[in-house]
Amino acid sequence: MRTYDSATAPDAIAVTGPGGRAAGAPGPSTPAPDSPAAAPQAPGFGSRAAVAGSRTATSRVPDSGPDSLATVSRAPAPDSRRRGTLLAGLGVVAFSLTFPSTVWGLESFGPWSLVAVRSTLAALLAGVFLLAGRVPLPERRHWAGLAVVAGGVVIGFPLLTSLALQTSTTSHAAVVVGLLPLTTAAFAALRTGRRPSRTFWIAAVSGAVVVLGFTLAESGGALSTGDLYLFGALLVCAAGYTEGGRLAGLMPGWQVIGWALVLCLPLMVAASAVALSLEPVRLNAHGVIGLVWVAAGSTFFGLYVWYRGMAAIGIPKASQLQLAQPLLTLVWSVTLLGETLSPAAPVAAVAVLVCIAVTQRSKS
Repeated sequence: MRTYDSATAPDAIAVTGPGGRAAGAPGPSTPAPDSPAAAPQAPGFGSRAAVAGSRTATSRVPDSGPDSLATVSRAPAPDSRRRGTLLAGLGVVAFSLTFPSTVWGLESFGPWSLVAVRSTLAALLAGVFLLAGRVPLPERRHWAGLAVVAGGVVIGFPLLTSLALQTSTTSHAAVVVGLLPLTTAAFAALRTGRRPSRTFWIAAVSGAVVVLGFTLAESGGALSTGDLYLFGALLVCAAGYTEGGRLAGLMPGWQVIGWALVLCLPLMVAASAVALSLEPVRLNAHGVIGLVWVAAGSTFFGLYVWYRGMAAIGIPKASQLQLAQPLLTLVWSVTLLGETLSPAAPVAAVAVLVCIAVTQRSKS
C-alpha cells in the first residue's frame, strides 16, 4: 500500500491566521495542536493536516490480519528539523520588522495610501503564485470566511496599526500588539465552542492587565487615540486569524492568505488610486524600502516561510520561536529607528511572553 506523508505533501502546510504580518501584522498567532487558532502566530494560523512535529504513515500490520491498518509515527529527519527551524525563524524575523517598516513607509506615504498600495502589491504577488500553481478557486462556501480574513488581516490590522504609528512609538505598539496571541485564543474559544482551562484564562487575563497597565502608564493615565487604534487592530486581526485557522483545516494555509489578498485586489486598486490622489507622496529611500518590505517581506515572504517551517517542525516548536517576536521588534525600534525604550517596555514585553507561554502549555 502506498503511504501518505502529510508533513511532506506539497500542500500540507500548517498555518495560523493569514497572513500576517499580513499585511503587516506582527507575527501571526500559532494554534495549539488541539485548537485551530489558539496560540500566537502570524496572520492566518491553523493546521491543515494537524501537523505537530511528527510524520505519520499508514502501513499494514501483519499480525492483525490482511486488512488491518495501523498508524506508525516516526520523528522527522534532523535535516528536515533544521530546515524547518530556519524557515520558521525567518518568518518570525520578517514579522518583527513590520512595524519599523511601516514607520519608514509613512515617511513617503499617507496611512491610507500605504495600506492600499502594500495590499495591492501583495495581492499581485499572491495571484502570480496561485496562477503558477494552477490552484483552483475555493468553493463558494469558503468565500465568506475568506472575506473575514481579508477584512481583519489584509485591511483592518494594517490600516489601524498604520494610523496608530503616526502617534505611537514602535516599541509601544510592539508591547500592545504582543497581546494578539491571547486575543486570538479567546476568539478561537468562542468560535469553536471549546472551553480552555482555568489556568489558560488566568494567564490570558493577566497578560491583558499587564498590557492595559503599561498602556495607561505610558499614556499618562488615559488611553490615547493611538492606543484605541491598536486595541481595535487586536480585535479585527484576532477575528481574521481565527477564521483563517478554520479555513486552513480545509485548504493549505498559504492559499488562505493568497485568496484573501486576491479577494481584496479590486478594492485595493481603487483605494490606491483615490488615496494617492488625496494624500501627498514624498518618495525617499526609507519610504520605498518600507513599502516593499511590508508588501513583499511581511505579507508574502514571511507568511510563506512561516507556514513551510511549521509544516516541518510542528506547531508547538514553531510557537516557541514566535515568542521572540515582540522583543525583536523592540530591538529594531532602537537600531533602525533610534527610539529610546522606556524602562517599562521590555519588562512588560517579557511579562506578556510569560503569560503566552503559560497559555500554550495549559490544557483545554
